[in-house]
Amino acid sequence: MAVDPLAADPLTDDRLADDGPDDTQGGVTADGPAPEEMYPGGPEVEVELRPQRRLRIWQLAPIVGLGAVGSLMFAFPLAFDFGDSGAVIAMLGLLICSCAAGWGMMAARRVGYTWPGLPPRGSGRRPDWRVVLGYVLLVALVVVLAVWRVARLR
Repeated sequence: MAVDPLAADPLTDDRLADDGPDDTQGGVTADGPAPEEMYPGGPEVEVELRPQRRLRIWQLAPIVGLGAVGSLMFAFPLAFDFGDSGAVIAMLGLLICSCAAGWGMMAARRVGYTWPGLPPRGSGRRPDWRVVLGYVLLVALVVVLAVWRVARLR
């Protein structure tokens, strides 16, 4: 007489139904560990997987170069009086410095940086008028002082 090896298997008696276990309480089954068991060290921490936005060297090099050249053109006539051409050279230096600053702000905006106190780009929030007024007054003060200093060269 041949002995059937599957008939002696104790696991064959406990079979599941085709659609899952029959003894569900309230129609819901426990589906994994509790949150306390998953994170025993504290609350869950989310980590951003995308790399941070950064200005690349090819974006920074022309801005820094133009800023340096403009600063030198602006500083030399102020430091060493070269006669009548000092005011013209200083104004050219001021213009080049302003262009470099504008390019720097546009490059920073393209990678998602904002001025301190202003909302991020695309957030839908409106900037606070006091912060905007502070920036406008600061830029106006710098321009007035620069033009006044260049005008005194004449």
